[in-house]
Amino acid sequence: MLSDVTSEQVTAALRTFIAERDWEQFHTPENLAKSIAIEAGELLEEFQWAPEFDADRVRLELADVLTYCYELADRLGVDPEAAILEKLEITRRKYPVEVSRGRSAKYDRL
Repeated sequence: MLSDVTSEQVTAALRTFIAERDWEQFHTPENLAKSIAIEAGELLEEFQWAPEFDADRVRLELADVLTYCYELADRLGVDPEAAILEKLEITRRKYPVEVSRGRSAKYDRL
């Protein structure tokens, strides 16, 4: 399910939310990177011990990870979509379809 929300709208909403609470002082790049790792651990915890998971809880944990990712990108002056597309192109060259299709091996072992 895709929506018409843009990354600019998300970033603007995050800036407003953080400014209203005067949290900029705590959201250094280092702290944001730590928060991404912490929230990623909480996301992973939703899959611990069993293959079944609560989709609503996973969605909310994923939102936490993405929130910190978007905020870190904003603090560093990085366009999230451009960064993803750039990295995808780099990865595309590392994993050409003809040698990587259906394989999970790292690029240096293909």
